[in-house]
Amino acid sequence: MSGEAHADARPARPGRTVPVPVERWGATARRGPGPDEVVTEEPLEIRVDAGRGSVPVAITLRTPGHDFELAAGFALAEGIVRGPEEIRGIRYCAPAGTEQEFNVVTLELAGRPDFDVDRFRRNVFTNSSCGVCGKATLDRLRTEGLRRPGGTLRVAPARLVGLPDALRRAQPLFACTGGSHATGVADAEGRVGLVREDVGRHNAFDKVVGRLALDDGLPASGSIAVVSGRASFELVQKALVAGFPVLAAVGAPSHLAVALAREYGLTLVGFVRPDGLSVYSGAERLVPDGTALEVPMRAGTGVSG
Repeated sequence: MSGEAHADARPARPGRTVPVPVERWGATARRGPGPDEVVTEEPLEIRVDAGRGSVPVAITLRTPGHDFELAAGFALAEGIVRGPEEIRGIRYCAPAGTEQEFNVVTLELAGRPDFDVDRFRRNVFTNSSCGVCGKATLDRLRTEGLRRPGGTLRVAPARLVGLPDALRRAQPLFACTGGSHATGVADAEGRVGLVREDVGRHNAFDKVVGRLALDDGLPASGSIAVVSGRASFELVQKALVAGFPVLAAVGAPSHLAVALAREYGLTLVGFVRPDGLSVYSGAERLVPDGTALEVPMRAGTGVSG
């Protein structure tokens, strides 16, 4: 094979969308062909190098982009690292003499000579809709070191009900494809700042947590996590690892999500709409008078004094 042909055969770095042809139909008749954009779904292999060479710990199907944030957030959520200071670096795989492999990311750990890869390696890959499918038992879902959220955040429902619309306005990938989830970070006034999108809801959350970790923004005790879909057990777990006191979801929570939120004192709200919301846990952080407050909490209780 010639050098030019070999260069042409190298895979391009995947983008966030892929153009596809589509047939447009009405209820009774064909309208004709046209172009469309669909959200990209590519595998990402996450490897860990604790000083003895890199080893794979998981494969997830994700939308390319913010891959280093995804890897960092995943490592924190899984307990692979106990804080961002244990991440020495993050890199794409680039074997000697080859092009970078943009679907393989390696986390280089610092100060973890005792790291046991077999403890964290998932049995099968995680898919874009379920982040925990490869874990063997429910007990393993509980990351070591889950803590009750700290801080003194109080928020008015009037601020929460506007979060889905604010999040939607910050979702260009969804606007283009209709095929992505999003996680955003909001303040007590309902202002949404950091937003990440992905074909997988758990990936979008990991990307947000990873960005906060890399920016020394954890724990997120003064912020609200808002998600575009339902609130699963794993998203509650990730919110607790990151230190969010409030998790707001457009959709419904699962029963395990509610149980975990109640156990650790996370404020969990679902079915957030312009005309109201449902509170499943932690109602003490909501104030009804339309203003956000900072009220001291008794240490270790998560309830107002």
